[in-house]
Amino acid sequence: MTMANRPIAYTLKERKGTVGNLKGKIVVQAHPTGRKRVDHRSFCDEVAHATTFTGAEVEAVLRLAAEIAKRHVENGDIVDFGDIGSLRPSFQSKVVEKGKEEFNATLHITKPVVKLSPSRRYFTLTGVTYERVETPAKKP
Repeated sequence: MTMANRPIAYTLKERKGTVGNLKGKIVVQAHPTGRKRVDHRSFCDEVAHATTFTGAEVEAVLRLAAEIAKRHVENGDIVDFGDIGSLRPSFQSKVVEKGKEEFNATLHITKPVVKLSPSRRYFTLTGVTYERVETPAKKP
């Protein structure tokens, strides 16, 4: 299944500049709009059409790949996820004054997460066009 290229819709929003020579001046900036979300099941079905797999099989493989990658990251590994990029462990750490308190990983390291470092080559869009649309009226 091939997708027709369509322009990325955008609106212009006014705001006050906050840095540099535009600080304090009214500026306009483009914001993407009119996006739709492709749900996971539809995405898997679309991938399946180009393979010998069913949509459910594609979904199962993607789910399994994500679970296995997460296990590796939970063990401190970095997972190369192909064109998407790499997955690595990260966390926040509280600062502890040296000598005042012993650093305790259980207390001072918080919010462990999987971080995606996206591939620049893959996530840099090329061949896109843009279409300015009017800002939709706010619903009462």
